[in-house]
Amino acid sequence: MDVEEIKRKKLLELQKKLAEQQQQEEALLEAEMQKRALLRKILTPEARERLERIRLARPEFAEAVEVQLIQLAQLGRLPIPLSDEDFKALLERISALTKRKREIKIVRK
Repeated sequence: MDVEEIKRKKLLELQKKLAEQQQQEEALLEAEMQKRALLRKILTPEARERLERIRLARPEFAEAVEVQLIQLAQLGRLPIPLSDEDFKALLERISALTKRKREIKIVRK
């Protein structure tokens, strides 16, 4: 193998990896857009604002809530559109289920 052939193979490999990465990014972007569209249908504007404020403070929790909202809506277990008051009640239930009891121990020596 000469140097030019090795360079060509490396270049082809890099181009293939780049194309795969772009496809993955496009797929993720498409999925995110679909999720946003579903949430726009499920939530009222006030409830969407509340979800965005939650996302600023607790991104992981907001993501989990979004997934649950979409699942519940697909199962037909949510009123559509979900009002802000109903959304608050749902958040309280989710928060109560996921709330961890924290114990603080003070050890004096």
